[in-house]
Amino acid sequence: MGFINLDPDAIEGYVSNHLKLFISMAAGILVFVGIIAVSIFFIAVRGAEQTMVPEVRGKELTEALLELQVKELYPRIQLRYSQSSSDRGLILEQEPRAGTIVKAGRRIRLVVSQGVLINSVENYLGRNIDEVRMDLQTLFASAGVSPGAPLLSLREPFMYEYSSEPAGIILQQSPEPGANISGPAVLEFVVSRGPENTTIRVPQLAGLSIADALGEIGRSGIDFAFFTRPLRGEEKGEMVVHQDPAGDSVAAANTVVHLTVTAPEKIPQGEVFSLFKYTLPRNPYPLSVRLEALLPDGERRRIITVEYSGGEFTVPYRLPVGATLILYMLNREIYRETIAFPVEGLALDQL
Repeated sequence: MGFINLDPDAIEGYVSNHLKLFISMAAGILVFVGIIAVSIFFIAVRGAEQTMVPEVRGKELTEALLELQVKELYPRIQLRYSQSSSDRGLILEQEPRAGTIVKAGRRIRLVVSQGVLINSVENYLGRNIDEVRMDLQTLFASAGVSPGAPLLSLREPFMYEYSSEPAGIILQQSPEPGANISGPAVLEFVVSRGPENTTIRVPQLAGLSIADALGEIGRSGIDFAFFTRPLRGEEKGEMVVHQDPAGDSVAAANTVVHLTVTAPEKIPQGEVFSLFKYTLPRNPYPLSVRLEALLPDGERRRIITVEYSGGEFTVPYRLPVGATLILYMLNREIYRETIAFPVEGLALDQL
């Protein structure tokens, strides 16, 4: 058996040559990978090509989509009712607006018309006019109808006439129930004033506390006016001491019952006793009115809820300084005031 004579110098040269080749290849791979990474980085920084947003408002949806496709833009579609049946399928709004420079691939918000919310007039006969008004406001607000004149609006002031129907009931309407509509229309109503020469029985309020009297007024729905004066003799504080007309008498439905109440025997420190006063618009029939107090600690206190036909609205109260009185009509806030200390020297009936 023979032996191979390996020259150490030859072996060292062989290893050295292969090691250099390996290092050269590794360095080349690293340089290549670095070039690719730098190229990708600059491509990403440069981003997509820029393009101009076209004007698509008023165009059919299909036409708008084709124009956006040419610009390499993508739609985000929202549907909304509009004021005319002829708008159905047309673009009402777009965002960004036409002429804006954006990157290709950007999403464009398109609001597309679904046409009119309703296409015929409902039958409103026999319904209360205030309920109809609220229903129409809620209908168009919840449906997201595009801005502009509402599809159905009410012509005011309404026409009123006496009838056997309760006050506020719709007796006649134009357009007639079932009439077709294709755009904004105006509803005209004839509304009941209630029976002519109707009378009421005046409730017995003299002798009641202010709180009880306010509760009774809310149940009876009479028109009223409060006046205040200091205590006399053995009178108790915060009581109704006089009324006109007298309790249990019969009077016309629109009679104002005048009520005189006494001031508290002692007003706690930090509180005010006074009259809330606000002039409400006159209505042909009573509307729901509510007075609340928002106390400094956040508590809400209802003072009175009543059907009131308008004029000066006066209500006595005893509340902490800093409380806020809030007046509502048909559940909508119309006035508020914050209670402060009264001016010294002001007479009680002037508060």
